[in-house]
Amino acid sequence: MLDTISSAIDAVLGLSLKSEQLGYGHMAARALLMYLLLVVIVRSAKKRFLSNATAFDFILTVMVGAVAARAMTGGAPFFPATVGIVVMVILHWVFSWAGRESPAFSGLIKGHSTLIVKDGNVQSEAMKRAHMSRDDLDEDLREKGMNDLSKVEEARLERSGKLSVIKKPG
Repeated sequence: MLDTISSAIDAVLGLSLKSEQLGYGHMAARALLMYLLLVVIVRSAKKRFLSNATAFDFILTVMVGAVAARAMTGGAPFFPATVGIVVMVILHWVFSWAGRESPAFSGLIKGHSTLIVKDGNVQSEAMKRAHMSRDDLDEDLREKGMNDLSKVEEARLERSGKLSVIKKPG
């Protein structure tokens, strides 16, 4: 019975075939199964990683996509690659939990925000370290509805790469 099920799965997914031997049906079945598996895996992961909140989250997104693509196209064994995806998501969850529990670990894996503007004054050294030009700063401020630097109490380049702005009172 187990041999029959294994043979049927192999016939549908082409698991014993080389990548260049996979047909349209195999690719369609692999795409469908990978999509369903990724929905289950991603739904069980923390939601923030999909928003690419930090480089840490972005790396997981890229790696999951790369491994899933290889599994779909036959460049990597399908089920072992799927296990690899699950392991990556679990590691991401564990690292996220550890980062939540330890600010030092969080800073190590996710980085820190950078103060770019303080009391209307641009922090030039911080901008250099962040590889941020004045044009970048001006653009980000305009997107926040700010066109007068003197009205900015604080602007920080967050770990996500987005600029957060606190307006001066009044």
